[in-house]
Parts: sequence; structure tokens; C-alpha cells
Amino acid sequence: MKNYITKSNKAKAIQKIINEALDILESVGIPFNNKSERGLERMAVSFLAVAGITKDWKRAKSSEDNIHLKTREIIQIINQNFEENISSGSYDDIRRKDLKLLVLADLVVNSGVKKGSATNDPTRGYGLHPEFKALIVQYKTNGWTKALKTFNKNRLLLSEVLARKRNLDKIPVKLPFRKEEIELSLGKHNVLQKAIIEEFLPRFGSDCEVLYIGDTLNKILHINEMKLKKLNFFELSHDELPDIIAYSKKNNWLYLIEAVHSSGPMSETRVLELKKMLKKCTAELIFITSFLTRTEFRKWMLDVAWETEVWIADNPDHLVHFNGHKFLGAY
Repeated sequence: MKNYITKSNKAKAIQKIINEALDILESVGIPFNNKSERGLERMAVSFLAVAGITKDWKRAKSSEDNIHLKTREIIQIINQNFEENISSGSYDDIRRKDLKLLVLADLVVNSGVKKGSATNDPTRGYGLHPEFKALIVQYKTNGWTKALKTFNKNRLLLSEVLARKRNLDKIPVKLPFRKEEIELSLGKHNVLQKAIIEEFLPRFGSDCEVLYIGDTLNKILHINEMKLKKLNFFELSHDELPDIIAYSKKNNWLYLIEAVHSSGPMSETRVLELKKMLKKCTAELIFITSFLTRTEFRKWMLDVAWETEVWIADNPDHLVHFNGHKFLGAY
């Protein structure tokens, strides 16, 4: 069994039962990836309190054994048995944080709830689901492996459900000239970034390779550091990176593209700032602001710098050119 909690100062017997609790929870599909060690420890002791376990898993109780613990009662049990000193005023954390995933997975049930009571009513009662109790009494016995397999066989594991949801909340984007596909997080800004890569670049950057893409949740989602360094691009950790950077080898043009949804376009200040930072760049600089619609464009039109280009996703075959002696070129 793995040690999930390594930084605890609790007695060894308590650390052991906490690690066993986490072993059980991970075995039945509770996801741990977004939990700190302290969060895992709190979840484990809350589970142990609801189950009525301090040492022996065979002594587990469920809602069928008339176990309907209130959140304040859970805190009392935790403090008495697991060397904790949780404030009684933290009862809402038990519901919202410590038992949340277990309730979502139907391992712990809200039993003994008064009809019409509010969801944040601290008198709600918690107990183990009887089927989960029947499983955990087999823990550390010869029947555990078979019982666990049977328990998980016809259940959707919460870790799988949440992973599937995370995958649904993604925008797939195919990079030009590559078999690679990346996934942007959901949102209008990234809908526009997808359009830039799949619609703008094939039309107006025929041989462009995407060297950088930022994401609303991941500032550096895709980056080709080697090629950017060859072009003498500025320090890659810099906060002033545009949303998308693409390079045309044929023209030696570096496309610096802002996808405008809530933040600003390529303004005179922004262009001057980028030119100063890229004064050693060996490629010619092309400044582009993109919008999803003409309505969005009209909101920002007065802020767009001269000698830059504007592309609007709902009119993908056209560019708006802001003055200058040539179109879609460096100035």
C-alpha cells in the first residue's frame, strides 16, 4: 500500500488507517489529482468518521445501521479519534470539500434529511451507502480483490466521469502542416484562436508554421522554442507574448496575432512595445488583430494601430488593412 500522506505528525496507527482509507477511495475511483495532501487527509478522516472506523474495517456501519451523522458530529468524531482540532464552525467545509466527492460518487449518502431542508442545512445526516459498506468490510481480507472487482464492474467511476467531462470541455485544434492536434480550453477567446489557426493561416499564411499558442488556462500551451530562438525572439517567459505566433519561411515573416475577446487589439502602444522587444529578431514582423465578429471589431476599431492588419472570423476571406504602403507585409 502506498503512503498518500507523508507530512503528517500524527501517531503511526492513525497515519496507517488514513492511508488505508485513501487506498480504498482511490480503488473505487475517487480522483486525487486536484487534492493537496491536507485535502486528502481531511477527506480520509471524514470518510473514517462516517464509516465509524478507527482501527478495524470489519466494524464499518452504513445508513442501514441507522447512521445519520450531522456535520458537527463528524467534526467531533474526527477531533476525538484522529488528532485533529477542527473548529465546530467549519461544519460547512465537511459538506462542501471533505465529503463532496464521496457523495458525488454515491459512496456516502445524505440520509435522514428533513423534507424541504436547505442543501446547506447543517443538520443533514451522512452515512455510508450500504453497498460500499459491504465492500469495505472485506478490506485486507482474501475476499477484497474479488469484492472490489464486483463493486466496480457496473459502476461509472467518478474519476472517469470527471475526466470525460474535462475532455468534452475542450476545443480540438489541428495545427497546419502537422499531424498533431492540440486541445484548447472552452471559451470564446479560444473559439477565435481555433479559427485563426484553421481559417486565417491557410488563407493568408500559406506556409506558416505555428510557433506559439497561449490558452486561457495554460499560458504556454504549444511552443517551438528552438525555432523562436533561431529568430532571436525575446525571452520566452515574458508576459507580453501575443496570443499566437506563426512563421512564414518563404517570406521570412513572423505573424504576431492577438485574438481579441475581452482584452485589447494591436494598439499603437502594443506594437511599439513588441517592436522594441523584437529589435534583434531576424524576421519581418506582421501585426494582426483578430475578432470573432464585425460587432466586436467596431468596439475596438479606434484602438487598432496603423500599419497593422485586422481579420474577422465571420468574414474569413477578407482583411481590413490599416493604411501603409503594402498589404500584409512588414513596415
